[in-house]
Amino acid sequence: MQSRVALVTGGTGGIGTAIIRRLAQHGHRVATNYRDEEKGRAWQQKMKAEGIDVTLARGDVSSAEDGEAMVREVERQLGPVEILVNNAGITRDTTFHKMKAQQWDDVIRTNLGSVFNVTRPVIEGMRERKWGRIIQISSINGQKGQYGQANYAAAKAGMHGFTISLAQENAKFGITVNTVSPGYIGTDMVMAVPEEVRNKIVAQIPTGRLGTPDEIAYAVNFFIPDEASWITGANLSANGGQYMGW
Repeated sequence: MQSRVALVTGGTGGIGTAIIRRLAQHGHRVATNYRDEEKGRAWQQKMKAEGIDVTLARGDVSSAEDGEAMVREVERQLGPVEILVNNAGITRDTTFHKMKAQQWDDVIRTNLGSVFNVTRPVIEGMRERKWGRIIQISSINGQKGQYGQANYAAAKAGMHGFTISLAQENAKFGITVNTVSPGYIGTDMVMAVPEEVRNKIVAQIPTGRLGTPDEIAYAVNFFIPDEASWITGANLSANGGQYMGW
């Protein structure tokens, strides 16, 4: 496989780290963003200790200005972005009748607005070069909804709407646009949930276990090779059978 420049937003989290690790192992030059420089540099050093060099660029993906500046910094250090994984996301959970406008806005701007803010600065270059891979990390809850997550489910569902529209616009330019929708993954955040709550979640998963970040990274990497060039506008559910939609 040809070495490409890959940008993974939210790359310092559990799923993001696994995606970066897999892309780097396949020979790609990888970058991610940070907001807290101290935490970002500490994570970068941890990755370097594994033999993985990751380029860092400051950027708040909820801001269009930051998104463009981040992309330009990655391009300055590595070259044009050829693979983009829109992975950054947050939660601000509460039932809708108690939800504040700020909780809605924060999630929509970070989870959904970011796909515009980061994809817009790379799409023209991909079209000019006639090659590109854009992958959104959505969620099972964007497919089935979730109690207390009207904001999160709306944003994650919107990500796939973005995918299928962008896929249609750019198919003839050698650009594929796809979505991966993870189920419940054994990240630090999920493992911090009380055991009895985790057990109830696992009981709803036909495979009988949580997924791993590496399994999501595998799903992302599936869309990247040239052999996957006829797959675009797809949503790959990686949820252990918890939700089986068409």
